[in-house]
Amino acid sequence: MTSPLFEPITLGALKLKTRVTMAPMTRSRAVAGEAINPSAATYYAQRAGAGLIISEATQISRQGQGYPNTPGIFSEDQVAGWKVVTDAVHAAGGLMVAQLWHVGRVSLPDYQPDGGAPVGASAVAAEGQAMRPDFSMTPFVTPRELTEAEIEGVLADYAHAARQAKAAGFDGVELHGANGYLVDQFLRDGSNRRTDRWGGSVENRARFLVEATRALVEVWGPERVGVRLSPTGTNNGMFDSDPAGAFGHAARALKPFGLAFLHLIEAEPPHPMAGPEGSPRLAKDLREAFGGPVMLNGGLTRVSAEAALAEGRADLVSIGVPFLANPDLVDRWKVGAELNPADRATFYGGGDKGYIDYPTLKDAAKAA
Repeated sequence: MTSPLFEPITLGALKLKTRVTMAPMTRSRAVAGEAINPSAATYYAQRAGAGLIISEATQISRQGQGYPNTPGIFSEDQVAGWKVVTDAVHAAGGLMVAQLWHVGRVSLPDYQPDGGAPVGASAVAAEGQAMRPDFSMTPFVTPRELTEAEIEGVLADYAHAARQAKAAGFDGVELHGANGYLVDQFLRDGSNRRTDRWGGSVENRARFLVEATRALVEVWGPERVGVRLSPTGTNNGMFDSDPAGAFGHAARALKPFGLAFLHLIEAEPPHPMAGPEGSPRLAKDLREAFGGPVMLNGGLTRVSAEAALAEGRADLVSIGVPFLANPDLVDRWKVGAELNPADRATFYGGGDKGYIDYPTLKDAAKAA
């Protein structure tokens, strides 16, 4: 069946064969030293039919980690592990960018290099519970507010991670500015209570987003950099008094860079990424403000993905759980085939079960 979803699209220097991309999905399977696990090469190569693969969130420093067994990209061993993955994806005909991540206050002393408090835009604790290294849950702690000098250090960490991603063979990078992590903590007034040049007005609160983006662009050029935002998401207790104003400003501030894409999460209830009932639908306006390609994410099906393109809310889409359970998702969508159900018990941690053993249509045909 023909559909605009399966048409090619160019994002800066990235030439995608389809507008269906694989969303970043944490799998918590990193090995010693927070290096990506060996089976990840198979996992990602199996999904190279996506127009673009966005890696699972990858911390830019030890300080930036907040979950068990998530991979980093700041050490040489981590780079070597990722190089095996990108080589496998390229050999399978795919494209892959690294999603660069600092969780900020969504961490625990357990993960911090000095065993101290995690850092944030302000000393305001996230709501809910954090996950310890043993996967047990505990209430979030109050973070320590980053000093201005430390902010510059974190921006340097983003630049270092961008260089590491290039050495690892990625095709570009995405700044993780969504879901209540550090970039988001600076941008929203619910978590940013600063009174210096990094807080207060929306221009000041957006400064960290802009400068982190600049750090990546200076390494990669704008044509291989994307940014992910979640304008109405409430993950980790996030909120803003004026999301349309804050994220409209953010989109306009990013426009001059000429980035490859803006990646927006705008799910609808009952999806867990959805904002509260009555949240504004901002994707269309933000696409206009940004002026470049917009990728939409949030529980999309083939039907709702096509509607998003037709309604002008997006130029392409990213798909999470269905890609996790269906390595050949694009082929299945093309022919209207039934999808494999996802085994949620194997989403996080564990081995190859629920990771690289989901069958493709070709596998099913061979077994028949």
